[in-house]
Amino acid sequence: MIRYASSSAQSSFRSQSALSNEQIAYYAPSVMAAEAHESRGERYSFIPTIQVIDGLRAEGFQPYEIRQTKVRDASKREHTKHMVRMRHASSIVNDEVPEIILLNSHDGSSSYQIMSGVFRFVCSNGLIAGDMFNNVKVRHSGNVVGDVIEGATRVLEDAKQIGSRIDEYKAITLDYDEQQAFARSALQLRWGDERPVQANRLLQPSRWQDRQDDLWTVYNRVQENMMKGGVPGRSATGRRTTTRAVGGVTENVKLNKALWTLADTMAALKLDKATDQFVAQYEHAYL
Repeated sequence: MIRYASSSAQSSFRSQSALSNEQIAYYAPSVMAAEAHESRGERYSFIPTIQVIDGLRAEGFQPYEIRQTKVRDASKREHTKHMVRMRHASSIVNDEVPEIILLNSHDGSSSYQIMSGVFRFVCSNGLIAGDMFNNVKVRHSGNVVGDVIEGATRVLEDAKQIGSRIDEYKAITLDYDEQQAFARSALQLRWGDERPVQANRLLQPSRWQDRQDDLWTVYNRVQENMMKGGVPGRSATGRRTTTRAVGGVTENVKLNKALWTLADTMAALKLDKATDQFVAQYEHAYL
């Protein structure tokens, strides 16, 4: 018998081993929806997300994380937006593993979307690549399962290219001021001007492997502290507080993509600065 979590239960779950249907159903019942929400019309082609997952499983993909949006309307709980992170058996070879991220809903709040991602084993944390990699959207009509599987295969090929981007990040060293600028920008992305914590808190490493000054490590420290929460700070009124984890599907995707774009921007600025320094040295030496 499949159990379902109560409405107040945790709405996300990640495992070191591939998830079973029972685990998926317990933490994200909308993935197992047997029909579309009553608000959908006749043109809406209902394809259960679990059917798509099973199709991807047949192609060598396995789910490792599921996440579901919490909703106040109980009638939408088994149809609301959800996210499934999957990886292919052939891609599990490094500390950073490319993943595909499947978004969907059965209440009209989302089409099928497939994005590139990275899972970092050292911190058990999942990242989402920015818009520079192809994201695939599939409408709820036609051959949905086939289109999603085809899209997942394309996105996985893109995800494999992320390794070269990670290598670029690892080769870029950030000084103190640059790290502070990166963390302050990340704070602005999530909290705007009402920041409950200082930049130093986001830069705090949780393990010895993250005591490095390269862009990839700094980015991961900031991302982990921001997404997982638990960082001590103060509210706008001065009261002691602790940041909450980013649990919602929409907010998780939005912030993760924005942080990736922020890292890409920092990398571009650093490379431009290095180029300017090289040109200046060349002109001084030879012109």
